[in-house]
Amino acid sequence: MPKISESKLLIVATDGFEQSELFEPLEILTGHGAEVKLASPDLQPIQATVHDDPGRTIAPDMRIEDARAEDFDGLILPGGVRNPDALRTNAAAIALIRDFDRAGKPIAAICHGPWLLVEADLVRGRTVTGWPSIRTDLFNAGGNVVEQPVVTDGHIITSRKPDDVEAFTSAIVNAVESVEAAAPA
Repeated sequence: MPKISESKLLIVATDGFEQSELFEPLEILTGHGAEVKLASPDLQPIQATVHDDPGRTIAPDMRIEDARAEDFDGLILPGGVRNPDALRTNAAAIALIRDFDRAGKPIAAICHGPWLLVEADLVRGRTVTGWPSIRTDLFNAGGNVVEQPVVTDGHIITSRKPDDVEAFTSAIVNAVESVEAAAPA
């Protein structure tokens, strides 16, 4: 049965992502042997934040418009405030998220990242969580909002904050391996 070590995952982010919500899952997942790529609106390095302060930078592997859901086993959407707020208005990013959804592949969003699920209309009827300031948005988008470190509802995974990264990443591993295990040989 395929494992996370045989998977290919995509992170979508731009400037203003919360540093720990991108780098920690990236390190954990690659440590498990997964191939992880980063897509952004362009190929210029993107700047993290650590809360509101500047953090590390990272160079994207590809542009969002060149990424295809069929090439990956799951999608990761880190938070930070500016990152998902900017990506909400990026038509290619929203289309890509919807493509992952149509394919039934895991989509994992943490902190403010679930804003992108709201924009893609993927919250309605689902149990979700997120950063406290976006919970009203999640509720107004039709979500059943709960206060838990991580929530998996079907192939949608949501998480609250940087302190939940370990549980969030574990849920990603479980979801990818479950989908792959269920796939026909």
